[in-house]
Amino acid sequence: MTLSELAEADLRARLRGVGLRLSCGPFNFRILSPVDAIADGLRLLYADYRLPTDAAFIDFTVTIERSTGIRRFWHPQVKFAYDGTYPFVPMQADHAFPLLEWAMNWCISSHADHYLMLHAAVLERDGFAVVMPAPPGSGKSTLCAGLASRGWRLLSDELALHSLTDGLLTPLARPISLKNESLDVIRAFYPGVVLNQVTHHTSKGSVSHMLVPSEHLARVGERARPRWVVFPKYVPRASAQLSSRSKAQSLLALGANSFNYSVLGLTGFEALSALVSNCDCYDFQYSQLEQAVATFDALAQKARA
Repeated sequence: MTLSELAEADLRARLRGVGLRLSCGPFNFRILSPVDAIADGLRLLYADYRLPTDAAFIDFTVTIERSTGIRRFWHPQVKFAYDGTYPFVPMQADHAFPLLEWAMNWCISSHADHYLMLHAAVLERDGFAVVMPAPPGSGKSTLCAGLASRGWRLLSDELALHSLTDGLLTPLARPISLKNESLDVIRAFYPGVVLNQVTHHTSKGSVSHMLVPSEHLARVGERARPRWVVFPKYVPRASAQLSSRSKAQSLLALGANSFNYSVLGLTGFEALSALVSNCDCYDFQYSQLEQAVATFDALAQKARA
């Protein structure tokens, strides 16, 4: 059963009661919230996601609740609760859905140490995956959304889940986070894009999330082999350009972009070393998505040859 098969009243009742069970890649979430924006965002962006049975194990329970006291009437806020703790500071009430997305990312990145986890986008073409680590403002998510709309299968926008045993990458395929100018760029590049309501004045500016195409979700059980590590950077008016990057530099940068590299110790070092050894590593600058997609398509074509 998928979320789209759940009646509207049932969706809201579950969120306010026992919780909505939701599968995202290898993880099962239980989401509780009385906030209408949570139900609306889930209905729009998670319609094709599977609802696990009541007998299925739940990895994470996420609660987005309203602040109490005087805040109910003056600058109302919402907060994320996890196992009786509040990992984030309260946020404005209209930040509820982005808060849910950030909370789900936090749950995985803080606990899933059976993977080597990298802060990176991951996309696949013809069985091979590109890993794109980058700091905020680099244009990673914009590039990720552009590729996902032009034949590259989305595994993740934020979290690369690298197996510690066979080196394959596991899909999450959750909505792509876009912000500020990227929203208009993607609307122009991908006319059929579906975006959630834009939330303004967050710590990241104006934020929305992009619907994952259903054909990507249909393949969420298919893992992919890493083939390229690309460090993207948006440079105004620059032509798309790939330049080789040393494996040593790439390993150090990937370690700095990992959530649990130091926690895993030798196991993490060996996994990261294997990832870099099996990939071609590049720096990539771009300004126009058409050129960027063409450059990545050429990489994929070369790998097929």
